[in-house]
Amino acid sequence: METPTPHALGLVLRADMTEPSNYRSDQHFDAWLKSVSLPGISGVDTRRLTRRIRDGGAPNGVLCHAPDGVFDIPALQRQAAAWPGLEGMDLAGEVSCTQSHDWDGGNWAFGDLDTEGYQPAPPSKYSVVAMDFGAKRNILRNLAALGCKVTVVPADTRADDILALNPDGIFLANGPGDPAATGRYAVPEIAKLVDSGKPIFGICLGHQMLSLALGAKTEKMDMGHRGANHPVKDLTTGKVEITSQNHGFVISEGSLPDGVEVTHRSLFDGSIEGLHVTGKPIFSVQHHPESSPGPKDSHYLFQRFMDLMEEAL
Repeated sequence: METPTPHALGLVLRADMTEPSNYRSDQHFDAWLKSVSLPGISGVDTRRLTRRIRDGGAPNGVLCHAPDGVFDIPALQRQAAAWPGLEGMDLAGEVSCTQSHDWDGGNWAFGDLDTEGYQPAPPSKYSVVAMDFGAKRNILRNLAALGCKVTVVPADTRADDILALNPDGIFLANGPGDPAATGRYAVPEIAKLVDSGKPIFGICLGHQMLSLALGAKTEKMDMGHRGANHPVKDLTTGKVEITSQNHGFVISEGSLPDGVEVTHRSLFDGSIEGLHVTGKPIFSVQHHPESSPGPKDSHYLFQRFMDLMEEAL
């Protein structure tokens, strides 16, 4: 689990769920869905749905469960038509933690069944404050595994309160929704953090809001980048990495101000996948380097953050 509680509203599948096959499974998926009151539907032609999204953008939909089998189709159609869309929607505030807390768990270690599992983090060398806009736990695990004492704070935490913790670095987490909407309260604080000179690393929504704090703009994509196997080129090294992605907004091309360089680009559509602030220890990426799920091609970004903190000590 990448979050304490699920925030998705429904599940759409092509085939019925089978019995668990992973040796680490401790509950049937169907039983888990029922335990968290999450509805799902199977038997949907997901390939056809994918083609529709590809050609026409993401449609609105309603997933309804009626135990008696009676559905008010016109009412459901009105409900779907009335949904305003993600633009202007601050979802990060709904999924962020409500109070500060420390994270000290490390990565999963495979091996003997008696010893494998999530490992304790090594002794900490760096202090990192993570602004939680919907942070995936594996991001926090990767930071802790590299020697970071991680303090997670709510999305609306003020910059003065973050800097009062005297962190060696600041992490801007991933999360859902429109970055401009969440940015109404978060971007002014991120701008103050930028001015502090502290090393900053942002992922996904954190990347987008960092760009807003630097003076750029974001825009809604016709089709978001979802899932694994997205090729991204690191322009600083020339290497191509395979990434996992999950976003529906992107930095507007040409909106970046002077002093901000594009470091990564999508090889699917050429959109901005990473940036760096010239002369400052500040960078961010649009994709997910924590590999949960996905490949580990981008793990080096966490070490890049460590190196920046080491140089600033």
